[in-house]
Amino acid sequence: MSGLPKQPVDPNLIVGFDTADDAGVYRLRDDLALVQTLDFFTPIVDDPYDYGRIAALNSINDVWAMAGTPITAMAITCFPKKGVDPAILSEIMRGGIETINKYGVTLIGGHSVDNQQIMFGYSVTGIIDPNKVATNSGARAGDVLILTKPVGTGVISTGIKNARAEQHVVAASVETMLTPGKYAAEAMREFGVKGATDVTGFALLGHAWEMARASKVTIEIDANAVPLLQGAFELASAGMLTSGDKTNREYVGADIEIGATVDQNLVKLLFDPQTAGGMLISVKEDKAEALLAALSKSYPQAKIIGRVHPSGPRSIVVTNPPIPQI
Repeated sequence: MSGLPKQPVDPNLIVGFDTADDAGVYRLRDDLALVQTLDFFTPIVDDPYDYGRIAALNSINDVWAMAGTPITAMAITCFPKKGVDPAILSEIMRGGIETINKYGVTLIGGHSVDNQQIMFGYSVTGIIDPNKVATNSGARAGDVLILTKPVGTGVISTGIKNARAEQHVVAASVETMLTPGKYAAEAMREFGVKGATDVTGFALLGHAWEMARASKVTIEIDANAVPLLQGAFELASAGMLTSGDKTNREYVGADIEIGATVDQNLVKLLFDPQTAGGMLISVKEDKAEALLAALSKSYPQAKIIGRVHPSGPRSIVVTNPPIPQI
């Protein structure tokens, strides 16, 4: 979009596309703003109903990542007119509408296109108090970083496509993807969090990099602390990678320092694109343990995974400090 003409300055635009944030935020009045986002993707699981459910949460999560409350959605559907049973589309949309309704979101319309590649998702609108918005530019030096959910959905999806992922691994991945960001948004509002993003297609390191760049800080990630989905490390070690492994590395480029002793298979998971991933939350150190305790009620694998430092030579530093001996 760098070649497009700049938009006129609008004083009511709180968050636009300049910092690659999860959603846009537009002020309607002093105590009310709209949160708007759009996301859709190709199937990542075999079951069409689960695919619809995951796609719905993946879209809604972008509103929750801003600490907003989603209220309406419009469906986006690409599906072939011929060659695929239309009952599959019905199941996809059933999973989607049941999920958005479960979290108080009303479907108000949508658009479909005849396309050989199936794709599905939603445009979602939410609301928020303009004074309580969390953005990826809100991280501050001295903050602690919390990740609410484990990573590895990308390699597991590739494992499914190659018949390499065991059923219990797939089930745990689906369960994680179907865990909503709603409770994280509620906790962020309660604790006054100003810095957050959800971890999706650009992977943990890509979204952390966006946060570091937008906030003008350096983010340190403790590779040993990052929670992993069951079976994800083994699948990464077996080469079950998505194309995102390469593109996410290119996206971050040389603006990252990875410790020489960090396991390269673990690095693959840090670059693994996620679907309906966890929230990466930047919070003041004196609030971190209390926030983690609150989050752990809904996200049992939530962990402190790093810190925010003043801007240094690299935007991201990945370390693996030794585990203390008892």
